[in-house]
Amino acid sequence: METLESLSDALDTTGDIQAIMRTMKALSSVSIRQYEQAEAALADYARTVELGLMAMLRQRRFVGLPLTGSDRAAGTIALIVIGSDRGLCGSYNDKIARFARSRMADAPVELGVIGARVAARFEADGKPLAFARTLPGSVEGLARLVQTIIVEIDRWRQAQGVGQVWLLHNRREGRATAKPRAHHLLPLPDSYLRKLSEADWPGPSLPLTRMDPDRLMSWLVQQRLFVVIYRALAEALASEHASRLAAMQAAERNIEERRDDLQQLYRQRRQETITRELLDVVSGFEAVSTAD
Repeated sequence: METLESLSDALDTTGDIQAIMRTMKALSSVSIRQYEQAEAALADYARTVELGLMAMLRQRRFVGLPLTGSDRAAGTIALIVIGSDRGLCGSYNDKIARFARSRMADAPVELGVIGARVAARFEADGKPLAFARTLPGSVEGLARLVQTIIVEIDRWRQAQGVGQVWLLHNRREGRATAKPRAHHLLPLPDSYLRKLSEADWPGPSLPLTRMDPDRLMSWLVQQRLFVVIYRALAEALASEHASRLAAMQAAERNIEERRDDLQQLYRQRRQETITRELLDVVSGFEAVSTAD
């Protein structure tokens, strides 16, 4: 039987857990906004890079050169999977891990992972990892991580003969806090290149360039790679914190119900204790009165 002291300790512990939940909810709410703003801030630069690619592709089409890239590039397929480093975010890592497994099939795949939690899931499956990186704790670390990933992609293509590179991550969509999404990083998809080459140029004439066209095209592809990976990381981190916020809200409701149950039980035990003490007093008084 639980005593008043044990029930009081349980109520204090429950209160402490509620305070932790409130703090984690506040941090997640702030983080969601932070990463969404970081993703949106790159929109103008992404548009600039896209205009550069559009101009180069139109020039190539005018001189009769083929579009660069191919959806069916030969070589090994590589997957970069973004998960989380921390738990308490529901099924966030399970969703992206299942999505990645569904794309592996039986073909040889180079696998790179961002996030210790999802990396542990692949290691438990016996999947070898080409590299594993941790996520930054704030927006300031995103650019550095993107550069690290681009270096790994270059190493894959030069040393491992990788033909296609895909990026998989979770993203918030509507009420879904974590919906898996795939980006075809390299080579640039044929449909994307064709769309850019056929799009209307937003001006009277194409810009003039003095840089070697192949070098400029390569630089623009690298910049698009940076933009896509950066935005994917920001979206994934916003999704992670949204999943954690939802998990904390559900946990907080459960803790509140548990606290109500404990308070009711505490009041019941306290009333029983008071009643028992009153009965002892009355019994003692009656015994003294009878003795007189």
